[in-house]
Amino acid sequence: MLLLLLLLLLLLLLLLLLLLLLLLLLLLLLLLLLLTTTTTTTTTTTTTTTTTTTTSTTTTTTTTTTTTTTPPRLLLLLLLLLLPLLLLLLPLLLLLLLLLLPLLLLLLLLLLLLLLLLLLYYYYYYFYYYYYYLLLLLLLLLLLLLLLLLQLLLLLLLLLLLLLLHHHHHHHHHSQ
Repeated sequence: MLLLLLLLLLLLLLLLLLLLLLLLLLLLLLLLLLLTTTTTTTTTTTTTTTTTTTTSTTTTTTTTTTTTTTPPRLLLLLLLLLLPLLLLLLPLLLLLLLLLLPLLLLLLLLLLLLLLLLLLYYYYYYFYYYYYYLLLLLLLLLLLLLLLLLQLLLLLLLLLLLLLLHHHHHHHHHSQ
């Protein structure tokens, strides 16, 4: 029983690590957002706050002025925000489907790599001028890889837990 409790504690620690990684990612994204807003215009942040208080008709006027710079970046940020969340939700959902976990994670990683390649292909001039942006993206990818590794560890621990449960049950049966 002690072993089982220790394993459960380990699993909880791993989950906490995943959450910490997610927080790190969110902080990085906020940093990225701050960097992008300061390079273009500082007025974009002030206009968004005023549109919430006024009618929906004013929102259309503000979006047309910022279409030249913000949409691709905002879209990218949204996608990057969704990916770690998906990666975090995956182990929780796939505790029921343990075998599918590594496969789905690999698929997600492949999708992410494809997305990065597409972004590089379409917005290569962006990266040419803002090389730090690319560096941040690479850092995010590394963090996502770390998430994957942690999840694989989680999977292994779960399998270990199941094996131990099985063995413990047998040993208990023998002792009686």
